[in-house]
Amino acid sequence: MSNLANVHTCGLAEIILFILAILFGTGCSICSKTMMSLVGTNGTFEEDGSPHMESFQKPLFQTFGMFIGMLFGLAMHWMVLAFRIPFPGYDFGDAEEDDAEMGPTETTALKPKSTSSTDQDVPSAQIPTWMYFFLAIPAIFDLAATALCMMGLQYLDVSIYQMLRGSGIIFVALMKQHVLKEHLQTFHWVGVFWNVTRTALLASGGEMEGGSTGNVSSSETFLGVCLMMAGAFVQALQFVFEEHVMKMDVPAPPLLLIGMEGFWGTVLSILVMYPLGYWLPGSDHGSYEDPFNTWKMFMNSRNIQVAFVIYFFTIFFYNLLAVLVTFMLSSVWHAILDNFRPITVWGTDLFIFYHISPAFGEMWTQYSYLQIFGMGVLVYGTAVYNAPNAGSVLLEGQWYSFGIDCSKEYEAIRREQEEAGEDAMWEAKQQEFKVRKISSFMESPRVSVHTQALRGLGAQHN
Repeated sequence: MSNLANVHTCGLAEIILFILAILFGTGCSICSKTMMSLVGTNGTFEEDGSPHMESFQKPLFQTFGMFIGMLFGLAMHWMVLAFRIPFPGYDFGDAEEDDAEMGPTETTALKPKSTSSTDQDVPSAQIPTWMYFFLAIPAIFDLAATALCMMGLQYLDVSIYQMLRGSGIIFVALMKQHVLKEHLQTFHWVGVFWNVTRTALLASGGEMEGGSTGNVSSSETFLGVCLMMAGAFVQALQFVFEEHVMKMDVPAPPLLLIGMEGFWGTVLSILVMYPLGYWLPGSDHGSYEDPFNTWKMFMNSRNIQVAFVIYFFTIFFYNLLAVLVTFMLSSVWHAILDNFRPITVWGTDLFIFYHISPAFGEMWTQYSYLQIFGMGVLVYGTAVYNAPNAGSVLLEGQWYSFGIDCSKEYEAIRREQEEAGEDAMWEAKQQEFKVRKISSFMESPRVSVHTQALRGLGAQHN
């Protein structure tokens, strides 16, 4: 099997995309935690005439809002098709004039990510009807994972929440190796190992810290950790499925994937999630989450409305950018993205606590040093996984590689990269020669002059 299967070059576009995803991911995480801490009124009043106030801990509502936001992906998908806007996953190419006159459609604009090197143009990929139903699968994974993580978030600080959620890279790597049958190199597994180590460190730190989120007990913190680990596993299923569906012979482009996930997620939220949340017993007026009370609180509380609007846009752009990371890199890089978010989340939480409002954010504790150490392990593990690209850590027997030497793997990858580059140059020259040959035949100066002479005679005759 090729050594390049899981080696992806991180150019400027990929770096910018990754950074933007981290920023929007930070924003949606902070907004999610902030909404859990807000209080509002449902329009009822106490005996003394003051508004009845209660906490807005509504994880199902946030999940529903996420899917509503993702529906915007369908509008963007149709805009890209209608106006032929360049976007990853859409290849309008040099379509035939008839197709150009008719305008782009899902038959002419959507093509597989990988193309053949034959002399004939790759046929346009038509999105079949079954694909729209097939894309309900990642929505189911997303719904389950998000609901589990939202429930776990109630018992954990947002940085610990993100760090535990990042343990999904373990499951992603295993599925990529054994389900997608894409071989991971030794240094890839070393990078995953350090991510596992980092997750164990931060999970133990979160459990020891216990009551840093309000008056949360150790047992509740442990419950939060279990919910987060279950959510991470389901999230890994989603990441791997999304990578597979965008690389099939008839692929789903990123915007269509996001939009259909939003559509099916919205349908499942209305028909399944909210009915279950309403009928299951809980502390929200007798239900786990009462949608009628949620709606009343949303309509009567200005602060909740503002927080939700910010959350709505940040969660959409984060999901869009994260899917693009999967499309342009891989599902493992999507998992790495989730691992990097705690760095900015934790820093933002500290800033909020000390410079904006102690009611929100996180304070510095004795276990914060463990978080810093865990972040260092995360950066090291990611740099190891990113090899042999620029800025990565090469394991060649140095003291910081702990005796591990992957020099032969790096050399094999570089050799294949050089061969692939030579093949690409040869194919480009062949294509250039074919274009010149057609151009010289169709646009010969002699033909052009002859045509002009005939047109001139015709004009004089008229």
